[in-house]
Amino acid sequence: MRPSLPLSALDGVPLGLTSDMLRLDGGCFLMGSEGEETWPQDGEGPVREITLDPFGMDRTTVTNECFAGFVEETGYETDAERMGWSFVFEALVPKATIRKGKTRAIAGQEWWLGVEKASWRKPAGSGTNLKKIMDHPVVHVSWNDAVAYAEWAGKRLPSEAEWEYAARGGRKQNIFPWGNELLPANGRHRCNVWQGDFPRENTLKDGYFSTAPAHIFPPNDFGLHNMIGNVWEWCQDTWRIDHQTSGPKKNSIETPIEKRRVAKGGSFLCHHSYCNRYRCSARIPNLPDDSACNWGFRCVTDD
Repeated sequence: MRPSLPLSALDGVPLGLTSDMLRLDGGCFLMGSEGEETWPQDGEGPVREITLDPFGMDRTTVTNECFAGFVEETGYETDAERMGWSFVFEALVPKATIRKGKTRAIAGQEWWLGVEKASWRKPAGSGTNLKKIMDHPVVHVSWNDAVAYAEWAGKRLPSEAEWEYAARGGRKQNIFPWGNELLPANGRHRCNVWQGDFPRENTLKDGYFSTAPAHIFPPNDFGLHNMIGNVWEWCQDTWRIDHQTSGPKKNSIETPIEKRRVAKGGSFLCHHSYCNRYRCSARIPNLPDDSACNWGFRCVTDD
């Protein structure tokens, strides 16, 4: 059944559904960062003032439940399903799948495997399913898949500026949606990222080895869940690192210069030792038909 579309944050609306949206006021905010924790080669800076119109945003990433409804109505086939494989974190892949030679190694990144038949339906390939994770973010969705879902739902992907404004939750130049420390003073985890020694040991101090339910951690000051960690979130923008710093910057959508697209927020595989990109300003590129077990999305609407 197709999800409803109104901007809504009413009690009783399931948090895992993309019909549950929040209206964000927009306005001016400072985008980007230049601190010592940033990756200059990723184009996180310079800090620049951006003005946004009001918009609506899904309170959570699109869940398996919602994506299943889209596929049921449209018969849509994802890029991973068409290609016959997708990227999966090695420790999530059933040993039988590896023994049968249904995987391919990734040079220089031994924790990744290309897994035959891995897709949104089978997150770690044959022998895996969605039975207990319907409220988790849908994964193995490419940028193309995310756009197709958004168009079906009467929505669109957020611009990178909209996404970062939303993640900051009204705070000025904060590193994380809740402040500047990964673990707040109360010791309560606010996101799902790798705990321990990546990729050999995950202490599970945040409670999860793989994805977590889309709504499980406390929301930011805007009421949005899991803007950091859990899954990377596709944005509308084409990748570039030489940002516009003069002239009008209203609703900033970067000018396309190549095929790769922007993703924000980090994932359950991010760790400070190698991928300190689970921050509001952090960003990475990927090709529009690529997918993996830690890539998802959420949608927005114009006000």
